[in-house]
Amino acid sequence: MDKVLREYFHETSASDIYPYGYASEGDFLKIPLGVASFDWVITNPPFNLAEEFVARALSVARRGVAILARTVFMESVGRYERLFQPTPPAIFAQFVERVPMVKGRLDPKASTATGYAWFVWLTEGTSNTRAMWIPPCRKKLETKLDYDLPPGRMSSRQAQSDLFGFNVPARYSEAKRRYDDSVAG
Repeated sequence: MDKVLREYFHETSASDIYPYGYASEGDFLKIPLGVASFDWVITNPPFNLAEEFVARALSVARRGVAILARTVFMESVGRYERLFQPTPPAIFAQFVERVPMVKGRLDPKASTATGYAWFVWLTEGTSNTRAMWIPPCRKKLETKLDYDLPPGRMSSRQAQSDLFGFNVPARYSEAKRRYDDSVAG
């Protein structure tokens, strides 16, 4: 996720509890982080810890929190009472396409029967949640560069040619071209 967010944000910081090769290793729930130390916290937390991630993220974020979670995260009386009633998200954005998720890696051929959505909280708070649908976009936005491996998983020759495991100038150019095409057409 951090790999794509770097296309849009000046600075990012990433961690993962497992050494997948994309980020520093660390447990978000235990890493010492100051109150309001990041503008945004954007994450795909483990489902069983998602509530704890949101609570921690709301204290760490200055502007907002966005989590990518299975759609069923919105269900549960307990979760409603603990999280959604006192702190409703500002936006619930459901993917209309299935989002193929494979633990620890991207796979262009993966498929799934599980629905995913973005749950977005703004630190200024809201009493109403806006529901929206994310239209089909995978074919339009995805590029082969999304599947490049990080330095720890590629040959030293690949790592030397692309320090971060992805080609930032090429990704930026491709994203800009897609944006320009969408504005023009």
